[in-house]
Amino acid sequence: MEDAPVFEEFDPESDCDCPGCIHWRRSMAHALPLRLGGHPGAHGTRRALVLAAAAGTVLGGQSLPAVAVGGGAVPAGASAGASVAAAPAGASVRASTEVGGESGVRRADSRPANDGPDTPQGSASPLHGGAGVPAESTYGPTTRAAIIERAMTWVTAKVPYSMAKYWTDGYRQDCSGFVSMAWKLSGNEWTGTLDKYGVPITKDQLQPGDILLFHNPADPTKGSHVTIFGGWTDTTHVQYVAYEQVRPHARKQATPYAYWENADRYVAYRFKGVEEAPAPGSGSAVTRYPGAGAFGPGANNKYVTQLGKALVARGGKRFYRSGPGPLWTDADRRATQAFQLAQGWRGAAADGLPGPTTWAYLMKGSGRNIPRTTGPGPGAGTASQGAPAYPGRGVFRPGQSHAAIEQLGRQLIRRGFGKHYARGPGPRWTESDRRNVEAFQRSQGWRGTAADGYPGPETWRRLFR
Repeated sequence: MEDAPVFEEFDPESDCDCPGCIHWRRSMAHALPLRLGGHPGAHGTRRALVLAAAAGTVLGGQSLPAVAVGGGAVPAGASAGASVAAAPAGASVRASTEVGGESGVRRADSRPANDGPDTPQGSASPLHGGAGVPAESTYGPTTRAAIIERAMTWVTAKVPYSMAKYWTDGYRQDCSGFVSMAWKLSGNEWTGTLDKYGVPITKDQLQPGDILLFHNPADPTKGSHVTIFGGWTDTTHVQYVAYEQVRPHARKQATPYAYWENADRYVAYRFKGVEEAPAPGSGSAVTRYPGAGAFGPGANNKYVTQLGKALVARGGKRFYRSGPGPLWTDADRRATQAFQLAQGWRGAAADGLPGPTTWAYLMKGSGRNIPRTTGPGPGAGTASQGAPAYPGRGVFRPGQSHAAIEQLGRQLIRRGFGKHYARGPGPRWTESDRRNVEAFQRSQGWRGTAADGYPGPETWRRLFR
């Protein structure tokens, strides 16, 4: 009797990086014989299966004990031979992966894969031009309509997902590169840095162009993801239209709030560079954000006045003893911070310096007003707290003599900023005073005109607080 031939089937190598194909290639490595690079641990199991199949053919269907394969039982004889002929080793794993049931792998137009490669996104990197050469960076104010329009260009083009490749516009083809592109950032960010370009907002404040971000700091390669909010699907606010970059390509689809998984760990952010539309019926456009340089210590311009008037209208009158005016004061900072805190913002998003979102909220009359308080405003009562009243900028100039200059110098020494005094300090303003003040200002992170060595109200407040 002739031996029954044993056939081995192999799929051609695929370069697809979807989770199903990755799992398939790994499974096939275990299924191959040793001479073709198979895994030694799987060789005995596969050999038993092939021998059982051959034996079933030779014996003409005679009943043999079942052979355990991969945790399941494959009946011997003709049925075992049929299993080998119909599906190579590992094919059952591949089939279940492609169905997307319990494995959690993305169905068509449904949830994305949750068993992707070890690194779900690339790290922060510059924009890329042809042949990987950094392209000219682009960054500036944008509108919500422009954000969605840019997102749609990738959706329409079905830009393939990749952690290492860059699209023709210079942005990396992963979830964070997708948002970097839509927000028109000057480089490719990742989930660990995107938050610095936005301010946290609540679910009720979400508008098209905002993002929902989950960064897992304990293990950034597990679960971290970001989507662009495109609007609610209905009034229940249970689902929203999500624009996102997932395998196999960029897409737009209805998604449960905040996401399929880790829903309670996503945080909503609004891009600092977004320009809000004018309020309905206002009849005039919102004044464009003049830039961060228009505000802060040393600033003196019409935008400071405009900011102060808007803050007064929103409940910030108690912070101003006079004005508001074009010269930036601590009253402007405190009133701005109170408004930011009223929106629920914290940390760097409530530092008292107006960014594009704070400015837009004030100019269009959106958001919450500064709450009333029965106590004194944050700008009042500094003398009672041990800080003397600020005497004015004119005191601290070459040739001036004033008791506040000596008071300033002694406080600088107490705070550890008196190294430039050869003697003194005294009531007459000297270059030593200026250099010590400059050192203190730089310790606050200030540069340029904000660290010129001449104390303004904010320098004075921080020095004596």
